[in-house]
Amino acid sequence: MLKEEEKKQLIKVAKMYYFQELTQAKIAEKLGVSRPVISKMLQKARDEGIVEITIHDEGYDLTELEQKIIHHFQLDDVVIAPTKNHAREKKEVALGRTTAQYVSKMIKKNVSTIGVSWGKSLYHMVKEYPIEKRENIKVIPLVGGVGPSAVELHANQIAYELAKKLNGTCESLYAPAVVESAELKEELVRSPHIASVLEQGKRVDLAVVGIGNPFQHSTIVEMGYLTEDELEDLQKANIIGDIGSKYIRKDGQEADHIINQKSIGIELSDLKKIERVIGVAAGVHKVESILAVLRGGYINILITDEQTATVMSERMDQEKSEKV
Repeated sequence: MLKEEEKKQLIKVAKMYYFQELTQAKIAEKLGVSRPVISKMLQKARDEGIVEITIHDEGYDLTELEQKIIHHFQLDDVVIAPTKNHAREKKEVALGRTTAQYVSKMIKKNVSTIGVSWGKSLYHMVKEYPIEKRENIKVIPLVGGVGPSAVELHANQIAYELAKKLNGTCESLYAPAVVESAELKEELVRSPHIASVLEQGKRVDLAVVGIGNPFQHSTIVEMGYLTEDELEDLQKANIIGDIGSKYIRKDGQEADHIINQKSIGIELSDLKKIERVIGVAAGVHKVESILAVLRGGYINILITDEQTATVMSERMDQEKSEKV
C-alpha cells in the first residue's frame, strides 16, 4: 500500500507529465532526480491506478466499417453516424445532422443545383441544416408530392425549406408521388411545368434521396398512398424497397410493376446518370432495401447509422459465405 507522501509525489509527477505536458527530462530537472526515476514513477502511477489511459476507438471501428462497405459496392463514400445507445428520436436527429454536414461540405464543390426526394431522413437533414449564405443555389424536388397529410415530408416542402436555409431558390413539382393510373401519369408529365421540373431534376449536380421499405414503418403507407391490397401485391412481386418512389427487387433491378408506371418523379435510369447521388437511410428494417439499392448502383454515397451499418456488414458476410 502506498504511503501518503509517495502517492502525492506520484500524482504530482503524473499531472506534470499528462496535464502540463512536460517531458520526463524536464520533470527530472525540476525535481532534482534522474529521468529513469521519473519514468519508473509514471509506470507506478499507472500500476497503482492513479493514472488510467482510455483510447476511444469507436471512430476507428466506424472508419473500418465505412471502408468495408465502400470497397464491397465500389462507392465513392460511406458516412456512418455514431448512434450507439441512442434512442430512436436521437438517432434520427444524429443522422439528419450528419447528412446536413456532409451536404454542406459537398455544396462547396461546384454544386449549383440540388435534387431532393422526400421522407423522414431528408426532413431531419433539412431541420439540422445550418443557415448559410450561398449564391446561385437552386433546389429541385425529384419526386411528386402534394396532399394534406405530413406536408413537411413532401419533396416540395423539403426543397423549399432547404432553399431557405441556403438563401437560394427552388422549384415545386405540382403532382402526387403516385397517381391512379399510368395514363394519368403520362398526361401529367407532359404538362409544361411538370415536364420542366423533371427535366431539371435529371441535370442536378447533387441528388439527396431517401431509401424506403414499404412493408415496415413506411412513410408512403402512413400517408395513404398504398392500400393493404397494394402492399400484398408488392410482396408477391418480390419488391424489397424503393428509392424516390420507384420500387426495386432484391437484386437491385427496377420492378416491372404497375406502381412504377404510376409514380411521378425522376426515373431510376436518369438517377444513375447524376454524378453525385447521396442515399440516406437508417433502421434495421431497411437493411435489405439499402443493400438492394447498392446492388442496383443508384447511389454512390451512403449515409446511415451505426446499427444499420453493422447489420449490413453482417448480411454482406452471410451472403459471401453462402456463395462459397
